[in-house]
Amino acid sequence: MKAVVITTPGGPEVLKLQEVEDPEVKDDDVLIKVEATALNRADTLQRQGKYPPPKGESEYPGLECSGTILSLGKNVSRWKVGDQVCALISGGGYAEKVAVPAGQVLPIPPGVSLKDAASFPEVACTVWSTVFMTSKLSSGETFLIHGGSSGIGTFAIQIAKYFGVKVFVTAGKLRFSYMCNQCC
Repeated sequence: MKAVVITTPGGPEVLKLQEVEDPEVKDDDVLIKVEATALNRADTLQRQGKYPPPKGESEYPGLECSGTILSLGKNVSRWKVGDQVCALISGGGYAEKVAVPAGQVLPIPPGVSLKDAASFPEVACTVWSTVFMTSKLSSGETFLIHGGSSGIGTFAIQIAKYFGVKVFVTAGKLRFSYMCNQCC
């Protein structure tokens, strides 16, 4: 398979498309044929040599992806070959295939394209786990979001509004009026 490889720490020019080994599919993994991936800050830091992948994980960048399941580990029962999914991963999204623990795979929300779904897992999991699971934000409360024009900020605005939360946002001058007119 082909993957984007970081040849040496540096700028974007150090990224090279190369032929590499297929990922190993463990008993609790699914193998995804990657349709799309997203660019996260951690990917740029990894490219610069400032964010090494976790030990034992893929050395290729890409912390989220979408695609079609090609095969299943022997312990996987929730998914089936051919399912279109997105996933939050420890690396490897910049490859044609990636092995992912089945618990990190998500169904694609209705109305979201396979390409758009590639950028869904990181923001959705971050906002859901910190704002709703940990902080227990609920309907009728007020929520101040700093950085409302970021990917996480825009998702937080949308999901909070969906759950009946009053939202206040801070953002840079150029985007503030756009955000307030469109989302708040």
